Amino acid sequence: MSTTQGWWNGMPGTVDVAALKRRMGPIGVWDGMLSAQQAAFEREAAAEIERLGYGMLWFSETPISKEAFTHAGLLLSATERMMVATGIASIWSRDAVAAANAANTLAEAYDDRFVMGLGVSHAPLVNTRGHDYGKPYTAMRNYLDAMDSTQYEGPLETPAPRLLAALRTNMLELAAQRAQGAHPYFVTPEHTAQARETLGPEPVLAPEQTVLLETDPGRAREVARRFTSRYLALPNYVNNLRSLGWDQADLEDGGSDALVDAIVVWGEPEKVIERVRAHHEAGADHVCVQPLADNAREMLQHLRILADAGLTTR
Repeated sequence: MSTTQGWWNGMPGTVDVAALKRRMGPIGVWDGMLSAQQAAFEREAAAEIERLGYGMLWFSETPISKEAFTHAGLLLSATERMMVATGIASIWSRDAVAAANAANTLAEAYDDRFVMGLGVSHAPLVNTRGHDYGKPYTAMRNYLDAMDSTQYEGPLETPAPRLLAALRTNMLELAAQRAQGAHPYFVTPEHTAQARETLGPEPVLAPEQTVLLETDPGRAREVARRFTSRYLALPNYVNNLRSLGWDQADLEDGGSDALVDAIVVWGEPEKVIERVRAHHEAGADHVCVQPLADNAREMLQHLRILADAGLTTR
């Protein structure tokens, strides 16, 4: 049985990584729209995503979104079996003690269905909060140290699992050593293969895959390029793509057609399923799909179509 030690002082808890993988399942949903919706709509949406057979629901945290841990509680309260994960909670949004205690509270209250995704975010977002983004790797390592030294007195047998938002070698290695695995975002199956090699066989590898149910190439790339443009303005993603062999021409003006197609899989549901399969074959344990849609209701409709096409195992 594969386990990793609990990460706070004073309790001997372990996380069974193999069991965690089974509970997460092979397919999840990554969503950035639900936070802007009313709580009642979010509860209904989360319950439907669970009924559709998706094993896990990931959601984003931004400076203008719902707070990550209370948001997770809202979604967990509306579901019975599906796991819920922050994708990701920024280490700059709360101190390590608050994050550790919040995660363990959710783990105990909701039958170990909460996974804490942690990340260093991006310089433009961090600097506006008054923090210094100069050494993000060191900041993450120090944050994990502080979490590991946190005392927790609640009735908890094992801590909430944690995954790190990791793209390149140093952070992936940290994810293998100090967490249960990694959650890469804005990546390709080629990155998944490299990430698996760096992590080793045991840690969880759960990449995000953006999808678009549009068959017209011109329309698909227009929509996809609006998405990629936002992320190609952030150095972390640009540097990762450069390390994968993409050149400057691919990274300009929202991305070349080849880059857009590599990041966003578009077309019929069967093409989406093929891309998800490519991530699994490259070493992913769990792939969370993010449908590009005009609104949250359309996003749910796309998840229904994908489930009906066989993406999930309901």
